Amino acid sequence: MTPIGGIHHVLTRNWSRGVILKTEQSVESPPARAMMPDQAKPDRDRSCAPRQPLNLANDRPPPVQLQRLVIQPNQLDDGHILLVPSQLHYLQRVLRLRQGDRFIAMDGQGQAWVAVLAAKAHESQAEILEAITAHTELPIRVTLVAALPKGSGFDEVVRQATELGVDQILPVMSDRTLLNPSAQKRDRWQRIANEATEQSERLYVPHIAEPIAFGHHLQQEADRQQISDAPIQKYLGVARGTSPHLLECLQAGRSSDSTTPIYVAIGPEGGWTDTEVKQAIAVGYQPISLGDRILRAVTAPVVALSLIAAVWERR
Repeated sequence: MTPIGGIHHVLTRNWSRGVILKTEQSVESPPARAMMPDQAKPDRDRSCAPRQPLNLANDRPPPVQLQRLVIQPNQLDDGHILLVPSQLHYLQRVLRLRQGDRFIAMDGQGQAWVAVLAAKAHESQAEILEAITAHTELPIRVTLVAALPKGSGFDEVVRQATELGVDQILPVMSDRTLLNPSAQKRDRWQRIANEATEQSERLYVPHIAEPIAFGHHLQQEADRQQISDAPIQKYLGVARGTSPHLLECLQAGRSSDSTTPIYVAIGPEGGWTDTEVKQAIAVGYQPISLGDRILRAVTAPVVALSLIAAVWERR
């Protein structure tokens, strides 16, 4: 590109010496083009005068978003929170909080407080400033009965179910389950539930039950019905057939009783066997559909819980 008004540098090769020589040539500036009146650009304000701030609501600063931490109830001690080393590492090294910074501590059972880190670096405690309340829970208790998918897919099931407001997660092993969880899996899932509770700003951490056989769960339900007549809305996800859609069942259930807990059971890859479906129906489960498409074992719980939240959180 030819520059306008100035020195133009030209690169030429001296083939005899194999070097590149730089020469300078003067370039005439092209005549200025007259600007039509309707093409005139508006003058810009280039002054250094401070601009007026945006008029936010009542000119108040936005609220500060505090980080959250789930603690155990036995860590409370006379207006203080005794932090364990892993929690202190998380607050100071991961979240980069310093002495005097505030955060929200939750006991996972519905209580939360604004706390401040101790002013002295060697102290592993925080001082409680005030209790806080929040309305982030579903108005109905929901238990997810989920057959374990293969691989690490259940990690995401736990995380997303917690974000969607589930009250309890019951991992089950069906006839088609391929995963045989180790004893450490439940601890890992509970930690994931804690993290998802902090992220979604809930006050209750879902309980992750020990994995059991689906047949054992059905037997427990049969035994419970013998000693208690407390109603429970129980839905069993099936992939094929003419079962009613879960949305229709939820809308009918809400119109009749707004306090009945919900159980929703989601099968593994390949779905429940015919025998499992019959046994579930025998203890009160209603087969339901989640739509015309076949969903993955890690997708179906998200769809089911999203429908529950949509129906029961309507204003």
